[in-house]
Amino acid sequence: MKKVLIVDDSALMRRMMRNILTGNGYEIAGEAHNGALGVSKYKELMPDIVTMDLVMEGMSGLDALSIIIDINPDANVIMVSSMGQDIIVRDAIMRGAKSFIVKPYSEKQVMNAFKRILKLRP
Repeated sequence: MKKVLIVDDSALMRRMMRNILTGNGYEIAGEAHNGALGVSKYKELMPDIVTMDLVMEGMSGLDALSIIIDINPDANVIMVSSMGQDIIVRDAIMRGAKSFIVKPYSEKQVMNAFKRILKLRP
């Protein structure tokens, strides 16, 4: 069973993501409400996949992504945001994100992103 860390400042969005993932056989390793805590939990839990909100107080999702990729260049991070502008998506991919989900998302969008990531793994 693949372990997932959910990082989002919205408790509602964390709950929605948790429900989608547990309903599809994923284990929630942990949750964080900001980027700094997300990085800390990543180091502690070393999950298979991270869902990372882009805009959070304090450390942004992009900054947290960069730190996680420095820790583990093969980390599977999916960025999640209501902002889907091409430049932001490109920046996230350049920093090492494996996929990008735009809010509001559906179960199908989330599962498609997870399937793409798992196909990329060696």
